[in-house]
Amino acid sequence: MLLHVQRIAVPFEYPVYLTDGVFSPENGDLASAIASKEPRRRHRVLPVIDGGVAAAWPSLAEDIARYVGAHADRLALAADPIVVPGGEAAKNDAAATAALQARLDALGMDRQSFVMIVGGGAVLDMAGYAAATVHRGVRVVRVPTTVLAQADSGVGVKNGVNAFGKKNLLGTFAPPFAVMIDPRFLETLPLRDKVAGMAEAVKVALIRDARLFSWLSEHAPALASGALAPLAELVRRSAEIHLQHIATAGDPFELGSARPLDFGHWAAHKLESLTRHRLRHGEAVAIGIAIDTLYAELAGLCSEATSAAVVSTLEALGFALWDDALALARPGGERGERPCVLDGLDEFREHLGGELTVTLLEDVGRAREVHAMDERHIVAAIARLRERAGRRGALAAAGAARS
Repeated sequence: MLLHVQRIAVPFEYPVYLTDGVFSPENGDLASAIASKEPRRRHRVLPVIDGGVAAAWPSLAEDIARYVGAHADRLALAADPIVVPGGEAAKNDAAATAALQARLDALGMDRQSFVMIVGGGAVLDMAGYAAATVHRGVRVVRVPTTVLAQADSGVGVKNGVNAFGKKNLLGTFAPPFAVMIDPRFLETLPLRDKVAGMAEAVKVALIRDARLFSWLSEHAPALASGALAPLAELVRRSAEIHLQHIATAGDPFELGSARPLDFGHWAAHKLESLTRHRLRHGEAVAIGIAIDTLYAELAGLCSEATSAAVVSTLEALGFALWDDALALARPGGERGERPCVLDGLDEFREHLGGELTVTLLEDVGRAREVHAMDERHIVAAIARLRERAGRRGALAAAGAARS
């Protein structure tokens, strides 16, 4: 017998700032964001800093202390900053998450305290997960420091860690209290990380905004060189589209199976694990986008011109679209072996709740959802990437020999 149908609507709101010099004492954006709901309160803040960022910005801990001191009427440091490993190491180490949870408990961080996470997407994920699971949610302010985090994950509502060999197996949906995007953090990024971060901008442009994709294609040489002005513009436009999608697509907490923002990710997540994260997330996403776009062409969903534009733009941005992990296989295919990357489809299906839903392109800026993929077309798409990489390598070798 049905007793009652309970309906609860909980509004979420968080500001996203684009600000230069977030920790400059004269910049009041961070203090205003933290004190926005309780302006008369002095708020406890615990900084958690990505080890890579701490190394690139040696004065960062002092800068944060100086900032808090300049805004002592609204802010107070709960303790000295905690520095954690950067990159996927942060998400692969359960002990690191547990240590951070223990530290939050020892410091008496309550639901009105703030964990301020300064770092790349992996550290935002891990520290955000730790904060979300202490007292069922300590407030989080994100200060993303990479192209990838500023343009995509840092403005979203998810966090998580890797477990049992699977990407993001453990995690929560926990919107941040605020996000502070400071383009100055991009200055010290290695070129490889600048390029890798652009993959998510390509992704969101392909499924949501043809104008952004045209802009990316036009500015590819400057972006591939790591020029800061176009990088900052890429971050701004990509973040705006991601935020719009989260707010308007109708499923911010992914209760259904359709996840267009995961375009290219079924293969990407598997490639990350197959390479033991030798590939950056963005590098794997670029390959995943290329595979799914070539698949869409082979399946008759998009034109050859569309797939050619996607692949050539990815290459122009500096992405390598072949990795030897794509050649790894195990017994089980029609030829007696099956590419290991195809296991990513099964893991993606499980992650989605049992029904496979993959986003594929019909054209730039227009996508559709499919619930099955023909593995023969996937294998053919991978073979085309291998052939293309071979041709590019031969041309490069010939050019080097002539010079």
